[in-house]
Amino acid sequence: MVQEKLISGETACYHCGDNLPSKAYHLDNKNFCCLGCKGVYQLLSSHQLSDYYVYNDVPGQTQKKQNTHFEFLDEPRIAADLVDYTDEHVTVITLYIPAIHCSSCIWLLENLYKINPDLIQSRVDFLKKQTMITFRNDDLSLRQVVETLSAIGYEPLISLQDVVKEQKSNTEARMLLTKIAVAGFCFGNSMLLSFPEYFGISGLEQQFKDFFGWLNLAFALPVVFYSGRGYFESAWINLKNGVLNLDFPLALGIAVMFLRSIGEIVTQRGAGFVDTLCGLIFFLLVGRWMQQHTYHHLSFERDYRSYFPVAVTLINEGTERPVPLSELKQGDRMLIRSNEIIPADAILLKGYADLDFSFVTGESAPVQKVLGEVVYAGGRQLGGAIELEVVKPVSQSYLTRLWNNETFVADKDRIKTFSGTASKYFSIVLLLVASGAGIFWLFTDPSRALASFTAVLIIACPCALALSSPFTLAAVLSVFDKNKFYLKNTSVIEELARIDTFVFDKTGTITNPETAGFRFEGIITEAQKQLVADLARNSGHPLSRELVKWIDKPAQYGAMEYKEMVGRGISGVVNGHQLRLGNAAFLGIEQYNQESSSVLVMVDGHFLGSFIAAKQWRPGFKGLIQKMGSRADLHLLSGDQDQDRQSLIPFFPRIQQMHFKQSPQNKLDYIANLQQFGHKVLMFGDGLNDAGALRQSDLGIAVTDNINNFTPGCDAILDGENFAKIPQFIQQAKDAVKVIHFSFVISLIYNFVGLFFAVQGILSPLIAAILMPVSTVTIILFTSISARAYARKNKLL
Repeated sequence: MVQEKLISGETACYHCGDNLPSKAYHLDNKNFCCLGCKGVYQLLSSHQLSDYYVYNDVPGQTQKKQNTHFEFLDEPRIAADLVDYTDEHVTVITLYIPAIHCSSCIWLLENLYKINPDLIQSRVDFLKKQTMITFRNDDLSLRQVVETLSAIGYEPLISLQDVVKEQKSNTEARMLLTKIAVAGFCFGNSMLLSFPEYFGISGLEQQFKDFFGWLNLAFALPVVFYSGRGYFESAWINLKNGVLNLDFPLALGIAVMFLRSIGEIVTQRGAGFVDTLCGLIFFLLVGRWMQQHTYHHLSFERDYRSYFPVAVTLINEGTERPVPLSELKQGDRMLIRSNEIIPADAILLKGYADLDFSFVTGESAPVQKVLGEVVYAGGRQLGGAIELEVVKPVSQSYLTRLWNNETFVADKDRIKTFSGTASKYFSIVLLLVASGAGIFWLFTDPSRALASFTAVLIIACPCALALSSPFTLAAVLSVFDKNKFYLKNTSVIEELARIDTFVFDKTGTITNPETAGFRFEGIITEAQKQLVADLARNSGHPLSRELVKWIDKPAQYGAMEYKEMVGRGISGVVNGHQLRLGNAAFLGIEQYNQESSSVLVMVDGHFLGSFIAAKQWRPGFKGLIQKMGSRADLHLLSGDQDQDRQSLIPFFPRIQQMHFKQSPQNKLDYIANLQQFGHKVLMFGDGLNDAGALRQSDLGIAVTDNINNFTPGCDAILDGENFAKIPQFIQQAKDAVKVIHFSFVISLIYNFVGLFFAVQGILSPLIAAILMPVSTVTIILFTSISARAYARKNKLL
């Protein structure tokens, strides 16, 4: 019998941990904040799944807001696009579930079969926050599966991108693993067959020498023509474009080792270099796999469709029916409920539109629309249900055109890496040394000319150089990954070390999504604060919830005659006093200059003043600015109004480098202008309004509080809770470049030692078999240990 973990049940919800309202809900001597949380607990208990609460304290998510509109999943066309596999009996679907956050979530989601036996199997990918579910489609529909998940507090997020997703399989990753397996198998066997040659073979065993040689050659064929094929293709493509990258000397070294091995084995003059060849390709592929594996679980290719819903509710002759978004056309009348996205440009026909356009414009204040006004796609309705008439289909909406603007999706210049720059000069020097050695012996001892030429190309093959960057950067990627900083590729690390100019968006980037506190302008007593808290406790509006938290008074009175005008305010009678909270129009106050994110208060007909939400900067923002400002140039670009200009002056002392009311194109042009003056620019942003600037900048980092959310045009994704660690990430990137430089010096030392033998034409397979693996292992150990040592120094481990 597992003993249940206890929480302060008198003040917090047993399921989600939220504060209890004045009238809490009770079941089994446990308190709940809402019927939703109580219902989830009751459902889990009835199916013997109460151990869910043992693994973590208050593991559930609040159920105060529940969306039960899944009718669109009954449409066969929509369901067919969403599922991964289906036949006569079973269906498999992968769903993205944002609520996954702890071990309790994994345990519960993998025990769904206890709730409904028709749910055959469920597997959770914690990093991707995805669950793959297999269910019997004879007795269970896709809608019922989703409703079951929603009932236990794990509502999937189903977007348009799930329907029109490109079928990006893991073929490339599987192929790389197959190549590694082939190279590793052949490497081990060829080394085993080479040992007798290295340690000497007795006269009785000479008959096996040729046989082992031919076996080694057989092992070399799949390694060169299958596992190593990519290096030849890359070298050839780059040569055609006039580029000398690191793959050229690698391909040259592989080809020379292979050809010389054929020559020695066929003519029975030696054992060749097959084991060295197989080992080289094996370690190179392992390095490539490490790079890919480190950031495989994030998608940087999401577009506006991941923000759009799958279907929309149409109203036709008084009836409502869901239709796929692709079928939405001009003239259709659609119903948009609270917290839903408007998917197409439309005219407001009915209802009160209170819209959040921060995703598109960066402006955090809600926008109100009146009947007859055009409402652009991308806004999220904060109020009640509204009806709109479509004036443009989804493909022609403002949001879609903005995303598809060529200036927003133009390819960046390729990031120049150290290994890419060094390989150009390395290749030239290598060819000169090899040619010089060959020419020298051609005139002194022609029999050693070819041997010295090929020996230089073999021993100077930049294996260690090729591995120094992948293993160093893979180690750094792993460190960043542990700190919730996810990069698109390893070259971003080197570019991060070169940045000298930082540009910040404001809303959602340097500000916290949740309000930290309020200040009250006017006069209000503690008793009146109690009344305000007790009334606001009944509202689900984010500002009301934050106000209740800030006042921090336990529930004392209930609210009578409670009314809520969505987007305007709330009213009610609390302890015999008539209260009204909301905007100036709701309170009937004329000519009042109301600030954004403020709540006006009226008690018994007397106006007391207003609670003004204080803008909260992300934790550590001040220290971050101080560290970065001392060595780099700082700029602010915001789509908001300039009401926060004064509060930001301590952070951005150069007022001329703070810009407000910036459109997406303004931000892109500003970044381009900085680059024209030779600055290396890093842009921190979020939302579509930053997409152009993120792509235009040398590096674009999306700061988000949910790494699986829409992250447009970025090179990296940073979890908002680690925003203060940006200086440490930059220092780690600079330290990583140092490690690469040091490892390059180490590889050159090994090359000089090998060249001593190579230029004399006396390089034996044994020397190559010892020198190359030793140099490889040295580089791997040095880079991995050094990168992690620097991470500890930078307090990232």
